[in-house]
Amino acid sequence: MKTTKAIPHLLLATTLLFGAACSSTSTGAGSESTVGSGTGTGSSAGGAGSATATNADNTATGGAVGAGTDMGSAQTVTTAATAGASGAAAGTDINAFMGTFATMPDATFLLTAASSNLLEIQAGQAAAQKAASADVKKFGQMMVDHHTKATQQMQAVATPLGVQPSQALMPIHQAMLDKVNSKSGKDFDEAYMDAMETAHAMDIAMFQVKSKGAETPAVQAFATKTLPMLESHRKMAGDLEKKVD
Repeated sequence: MKTTKAIPHLLLATTLLFGAACSSTSTGAGSESTVGSGTGTGSSAGGAGSATATNADNTATGGAVGAGTDMGSAQTVTTAATAGASGAAAGTDINAFMGTFATMPDATFLLTAASSNLLEIQAGQAAAQKAASADVKKFGQMMVDHHTKATQQMQAVATPLGVQPSQALMPIHQAMLDKVNSKSGKDFDEAYMDAMETAHAMDIAMFQVKSKGAETPAVQAFATKTLPMLESHRKMAGDLEKKVD
């Protein structure tokens, strides 16, 4: 994770003031890894951009950041302002993207999970409307229902941590959705089910990491709770994919 250049200067200034002042001084500074739009200057394993807010100064890179301050303390809000990026090294390469999971911070994990949920919802909506197979239509609607609920559960974990997911897909998820939407008829069904297998394999790998160890207990509990649903979806997607091929 890159740290903004402002942080060392702010910490140095705080240290000097602390030593010179007779009264106590409270300072707060935080930085979070975000999944930014890919145009930010910062980058991390799973996303681009970082944001730090203090009572003295607000510095943001890689996306819009909301911050609230109170009597010398600062609250950092991590947000994906636009589509979000999977990291300069990963781009839309699935293998490189999955390679970031082992060191992915909790904030980036939540932003990535939100983007994946959005992919499942939008692709599911398309499948429910234009799939040739009735089974694929039914599966698509189930994805909409299940991942809408999963998004609500994820938001309940993200909000207390100051993480605000974007309503735009990350590049890797957008590329998958674009490929599916470019098809029609039986070709759509095949492309959609292939995408669902891949998306759920990615999700399972990412959620397994956090279920075994996260920075916060709430994130670990969320990952552990969500894993069985993702594994069930992958199995169903694999079975259905064989039928439509």
